[in-house]
Amino acid sequence: MTNQTIIHLFHFDALAIIMMALVAFIGLCVGSFAYRYMKGDTQYRVFFLQLSLLVSLVATMVSADHLALLFVAWCISNLLLARLMVHKKCWKAAKASGRLATKNYLLGAACVAGAFAVLYSSTGETSIQALLHKSAGHSLALVLLLIGAMTQSAIWPFHKWLTSSLNSPTPVSAIMHAGLVNGGGFLLARFAPLYFDHSMLLTAIFVIGLASALLGTLWKLMQSDVKRMLACSTMGQMGFMLAQCGLGLFPAAVAHLVWHGMFKAYLFLASSGAAQERRFDLGYPPKLLAFIGALLCGAVGSVGFAYTSGKSWFAGDTTLVLMFLAFLAASHFALPILRSHTLQFMPLSLIATTLMGQAYGGSVYLIVWAMEPMGLMQPQPLNGFHIAGIIALTLAWLSILFFRYQQKTPVWMAKNYVTALNASQPHPTTVTAHRNSYQYQ
Repeated sequence: MTNQTIIHLFHFDALAIIMMALVAFIGLCVGSFAYRYMKGDTQYRVFFLQLSLLVSLVATMVSADHLALLFVAWCISNLLLARLMVHKKCWKAAKASGRLATKNYLLGAACVAGAFAVLYSSTGETSIQALLHKSAGHSLALVLLLIGAMTQSAIWPFHKWLTSSLNSPTPVSAIMHAGLVNGGGFLLARFAPLYFDHSMLLTAIFVIGLASALLGTLWKLMQSDVKRMLACSTMGQMGFMLAQCGLGLFPAAVAHLVWHGMFKAYLFLASSGAAQERRFDLGYPPKLLAFIGALLCGAVGSVGFAYTSGKSWFAGDTTLVLMFLAFLAASHFALPILRSHTLQFMPLSLIATTLMGQAYGGSVYLIVWAMEPMGLMQPQPLNGFHIAGIIALTLAWLSILFFRYQQKTPVWMAKNYVTALNASQPHPTTVTAHRNSYQYQ
C-alpha cells in the first residue's frame, strides 16, 4: 500500500481533530489514574496494552475517510471495550455485563454496516467526504445510522447495556462514559450534511433525544449507588446531545460531548471519594424569593451565553431551544447560591451565572468557529415538537423543584415512582447480590 493510498484513508478536519484531542486527553487521564488503581492486578500489563489499543482505534475511527476503515475501527474498539468491561472472566456478573454490551454493539454494527452498504450502492463512493457531497435517496441509510448511533450512546431504548456495566473497573467505566459512548454523537456529526435534507428525520432525532434526556435525568435522581447514578446521568446527557443534533446544531452537540467527556471522566475517577464528599441541603422546594432570583440569574446567564456564543433569543429557529436550555441550566445553577440568604448573595449569583454562561457560550463559539467550513450549524425552522419540548423541559424542572419533596405522596405518584425505579435498574444477571459472589482471582 502506497503512502498516497494511506493518506486517502484519513481526513483530518476540525471534527476529527477535536475528537482525537478529547480521546487523547481522556486516555492520558484514565491511564494516569489506572497506573495506581490497577497496581497488583494480575492483568496489569494486559490492561494497559488493551487500553492503549482502544485509544488508538478510536483515534483511527474519528479520522477515517473510508467507510470500511471506520466500520472496522468501530467494531474492534467496541469489542475491545466489552473485553475490558469483563476484566475478570470468573466473575459471573461481569461476564453478563460484557455479553449484554456485546449484543448491543453487534446490533449497532449491523445497522452501521447496512447504512454503509446503502450509501455505497447509491453513490458508488467509499470515501466519506466524497459521498457527503452526493445527494441521493439516503433515508434508509440515515435511519440505520441513527439506530447505530443510539446503540452506541445508550439512547433509550438501547440504554440497558450502559446501566448494567457497573461491574467494570473504574478506569474502564471512565473511558466508556467519557469516550466510547460519545461515538454515536460523532457518527451523526460526521454524516450531518446528509441529514439536513430530511427535516422530519431531524425532528424525530430531537424527540428521541429529548425523551432519553428526560428519562435519564429522572432515573438519576432515584439512584442511591454512585456508579448507577452516573450511568443514568450519561444516558440523560447523551439524550441532550442527540436533541441538539435534531435541532440542526451539530457543532453545539460536539461542544456538549467535549464538556460531558471531561466532566464525566472526572466524576468517575473521583467516585471512590463519594462517601467522604461533603454535601449540603439544597433547600428544595425553594422559597419564592429565591426562585424568582434564580430566574433572574438564569436570564442574565443566558444573555451571557448568547453574547459569547453568537446566538440570539430572537433568531426565530431552533436556536430558541438551545437558549432555553441555557436559561434553565443557569437558573438551576443559581438556586443553591440563593437558597438561604437570597438578597445578600444575589450579586454573587449574578456574577457566577454570567461567567458560567459566557464560559460555556465561548466554548460553543470556538467549536462552531473551528467547524464552520464544514457547514454543520444549520438551525431548523421551529415546529410544534420543539415548542412541546420546551414545555416538557419546563414542567420537568418545576416538578423536580417543587413536587419531589412533598411530605404526602399521592398513591398514583408512588406507583409511577416504583415503576420508573424498576425500569432504571440494571439487568438482573449483571447484579452481584452478595459479597461472596465477587471474584478477585
